[in-house]
Amino acid sequence: MVFTFLDYPSFSDEEIDLRLTRTIERDDEKGYVPAYVYSVFLRHGTEAIGYIDIRIGENENLYYGGHIGYRIREKFRGNGYAGKACRLIVPLALAHGMTMLRITCNPDNAASRRTIEKLGAEFMGIVAVPEYNEMYLRGETSKCIFEWYIA
Repeated sequence: MVFTFLDYPSFSDEEIDLRLTRTIERDDEKGYVPAYVYSVFLRHGTEAIGYIDIRIGENENLYYGGHIGYRIREKFRGNGYAGKACRLIVPLALAHGMTMLRITCNPDNAASRRTIEKLGAEFMGIVAVPEYNEMYLRGETSKCIFEWYIA
């Protein structure tokens, strides 16, 4: 099946803007699905305060890595920007026919876990990352798995 990236160059709310930075093509050899990467800015800002990406599809890597990944620069944390960014990209996920987004975090990442819980995602458990997985090789040996139903 041929994947087509959709035209969603930006998203905004009253506090933040998401601007498309790049798209990533599927890479079957690495087990990567197509993805959109957005930089996060304060509304009308010029300096990125973080990023969010959304991965489209389903495979084993996404079970451990999730459909959504985000990072907010340290000095901007604690303002709910990651959660707001997650909510802003929901229309893109829905446009690709996705109704559930898996979001994961390391068990010791309390801030990320709070972000995911505030979205209303359901905690599915903590799982071990397989030793052959790229995340395990970076030292990430377990993941908290959440499922966020968006439709």
